[in-house]
Amino acid sequence: MTSPHTPELIASCWTSAGNIAPLSHPETSPVPIAERLAALAVTGWSGFGLAHDDLAAAKDSIGFPALRKLIDQAGFNHVEVELLSNWWDDSRQDEWKPQLDLLLEAAEALGASFIKVGTAMGDGLDDYGQFVEPLQRLTKEAVTRGTRIALEPMAFSMVRSIPRAADLMRAVDMPACGLVVDYWHVFRHGTPLEELAQKLTVDQVFGVELNDADTEVRGTLFEDTRDHRRLCGQGDQDVTGFIRALQGLGFQGPWGVEILSDAHRALPVREALQVAYSTALTCFPA
Repeated sequence: MTSPHTPELIASCWTSAGNIAPLSHPETSPVPIAERLAALAVTGWSGFGLAHDDLAAAKDSIGFPALRKLIDQAGFNHVEVELLSNWWDDSRQDEWKPQLDLLLEAAEALGASFIKVGTAMGDGLDDYGQFVEPLQRLTKEAVTRGTRIALEPMAFSMVRSIPRAADLMRAVDMPACGLVVDYWHVFRHGTPLEELAQKLTVDQVFGVELNDADTEVRGTLFEDTRDHRRLCGQGDQDVTGFIRALQGLGFQGPWGVEILSDAHRALPVREALQVAYSTALTCFPA
């Protein structure tokens, strides 16, 4: 789907979801899954992500085998599935275990490279040690289904520091457990690219997400990430510098592109995907 010299780009789930936003109830895209995949294919993407509610809808409508057939026919190389939270809280297993079961089933059926997990919104923790054993358990279960676990630190969540999350991965010490490094959460947390390069190792980086933003936060951090992200290269952040930092570690992709904004959701999906793809490409070093 791309030339040998073109970076492989993955449309993270919200980039192709159309007029729906995180914390909607449900978070199901209004775009039929076959139409969504067709729009992704024609606009050049090498892969895509799907959120839990979209996976549930796909399973209940066309089914995972038919979805896998569409993926293979379109020639996509990469599939990502997300997002699991509360996985560290045994008292809430009735809530998150069915979600995990669906994500595991989807990852196995669709050939997803990892299952993305996160932590709850709230104050950042001083000690990430409580997550070591739960991540080890999740990872063991993922491996039995042919996939991996990727934790995404978020600037407004319990695990918000990517450098410290890299230390968490060293404590977990399992090759099938790693990180999703979303540039938005790097700069909104205030992590210098130099610190990122010093603390991360390439084997820890399972996924990367590119995006841009204005200098000033608009609203809360969550409102800023959901409603005001900018297309790559059209905000005030150093997207190219971030790419160079990851390449300096040895990471060569594929590269996720996660665009979340009121403006992006207002566009027809094919147009939104085209502009997200073309602007991301302009940020790669020649």
